[in-house]
Amino acid sequence: MDKRIVILGAGESGVGAAVLAQKEGFEVFVSDFSSIKPEYKKVLDDHAIEWEERQHTEEKILNAGEVIKSPGIPDKAPVIQQIIEKNIPVISEIEFAGRYTDSKMICITGSNGKTTTTMLTYHIFKEAGLDVGLAGNVGNSLALQVAESPHEYYIIELSSFQLDNMYEFKADVAILLNITPDHLDRYHYNFQEYVDSKFRIIQNQTADDVFIFWNDDPVIRGGIEKFKPQATLYPFSENHGPGVKGYVENGKIILETLKDTYTMDRDLLSLQGTHNLYNSLASGIAAKVTDIRDEKIRASLSDFCGVEHRLEMVARVRGVDYINDSKATNVNSCWYALQSVNTPLILILGGTDKGNDYSEIEQLVGKKVHSLIFLGVDNSKLHAFFDGKVSQIEDAHSMEEAVSKAYRLARKGDTVLLSPCCASFDLFKSYEDRGEQFKNCVRNL
Repeated sequence: MDKRIVILGAGESGVGAAVLAQKEGFEVFVSDFSSIKPEYKKVLDDHAIEWEERQHTEEKILNAGEVIKSPGIPDKAPVIQQIIEKNIPVISEIEFAGRYTDSKMICITGSNGKTTTTMLTYHIFKEAGLDVGLAGNVGNSLALQVAESPHEYYIIELSSFQLDNMYEFKADVAILLNITPDHLDRYHYNFQEYVDSKFRIIQNQTADDVFIFWNDDPVIRGGIEKFKPQATLYPFSENHGPGVKGYVENGKIILETLKDTYTMDRDLLSLQGTHNLYNSLASGIAAKVTDIRDEKIRASLSDFCGVEHRLEMVARVRGVDYINDSKATNVNSCWYALQSVNTPLILILGGTDKGNDYSEIEQLVGKKVHSLIFLGVDNSKLHAFFDGKVSQIEDAHSMEEAVSKAYRLARKGDTVLLSPCCASFDLFKSYEDRGEQFKNCVRNL
């Protein structure tokens, strides 16, 4: 194989891939069209890896034997088009790292809930005393861990973008939580393309592997018929039905595996709400099939603290709860949030629209929300959909303005929910920045 590897994108995954490639004897070049963060430059310099920023030098890129691409770079980017034309293989960091480890891979994807499920699964494995690393969309680069601090198990959160450039990689345990329209701008506005991308999580699996999925998702059911998984199937659902292995019965969670059955009181789960029940069922099954002891699973499902910016309780001010759900960057995430709150609501929506269809939340908004605040540079699409459907609608062009308007509109016993349905890049650096600003404004009330 050609020993020259070019890495596009010098973030967490790209820099990790560069370190592993160099360790494995490749000639490595890293190119980033944006600026590279100082901490990543230092890693590259410490390893004497050649890099460039704010440009892509064609003659240094198009002579690669293989290209490792950051998940954030779309295939339509000119440099990727040139690479494809020259028939240079393009892979993801996860695909590359998988070649150099025999560790067990527990991989999690889905349109919503994957970060919570990944963190919860990692928590269970770590508390059980296993040698485990956290990678993918959260934690540290898988490639860097494989190169410098290998683990026996890896819990990996995978986006569809990462899965798109994975070919030989195999998940020992694959979890697919749900599939709803998201990122359609990257899939030619073709939902089936996005579904096919998510189902790449089961490619290369054999009967010795495990596939855990939400049984009630019609899109997943359709995908199972199309792709015919080879792995042992572990469907989960709130209700017991034919073949369902994780469910609730008489207030108890029940997980059935080939060896035995696990039970615990649903009330003991630290994460509340239906969506979190699914996350807990998926994580619990992953732990059971790895032979983690029941008491360890029970303890971890009972004491896990949740994920920042995902249905995060910030404060109660004058009898009003403020919840930060900034990580809800699509409509389905917001639907889960609305489902999980049982008080009258003031909902803060808006940002960079990714082709959203708000009809999915229309019914819940009508039932639960008395005031909407649109927080974005351009709120015209939100107005076109919601005007006349909620008694009070306001616009805000900063987080401070949004929170102060919510404070004014809120009555004792209400909840103010930031669950934007949209990406954050119009007014904020990231969904984390948006969530931090929300929390700071609430704490200053």
